[in-house]
Amino acid sequence: MTAPLTPHDQPQFPPYPADGSGTGGTDGDKEPLRTEIARGALIALLVAVCGVALGLLWLWLAPRIPMISDGQAVYLKDTEGEEAIGADGTFAAIAAVLGLVTAVLVFWRYRRGGVSVVVGLALGGLIASVIGWRIGVWLGPPTDIVAHAKAVGPKKVFDGPLELRAKSALVAWSAAAMLAHLCLTSAFGPRDPDPVPKAAPGPWGPPPPPPPASQ
Repeated sequence: MTAPLTPHDQPQFPPYPADGSGTGGTDGDKEPLRTEIARGALIALLVAVCGVALGLLWLWLAPRIPMISDGQAVYLKDTEGEEAIGADGTFAAIAAVLGLVTAVLVFWRYRRGGVSVVVGLALGGLIASVIGWRIGVWLGPPTDIVAHAKAVGPKKVFDGPLELRAKSALVAWSAAAMLAHLCLTSAFGPRDPDPVPKAAPGPWGPPPPPPPASQ
């Protein structure tokens, strides 16, 4: 027959969560996650708004495509022209420059970085590219070529619609922003402190604790 366990001999169990959820989580653990999500959403929204500037710059700098009609059909005035390719290249170049600018501004504001910052830059850049593309097409020459040719008249040169044939240019903003942010974080981001080395235990185990101070 064994003696009953004393309070000192009873096993100690971790306290039950006070919030009653059974998961052990607290509001303090969820707060950083909410802050990260809000930060990423804010960055994506601000970057997406900059897509208006992309559309206006593309409309201003993209080369025009001259077209002509003979009264029955519409033709390219210069069949060997590269204006269509130039429009795609201009869009990609402007988007890449704006991606670099937004990456620098975001890094200056949120120097510690984080996953939410990168996701916000990537998503916002993609949305901004779509917005800029649609604004450029909307404000550019009419997309109905036949109606435009009839309005202008035969044997008269007019500008063709502004189009983005290479849809891969839509990722130029996001790619440039993420690459620039990665380079800035690697070069100027905060560094984690070096871990403090621990003393290796001796052949007989760790050293004993110091004796208590005498009264």
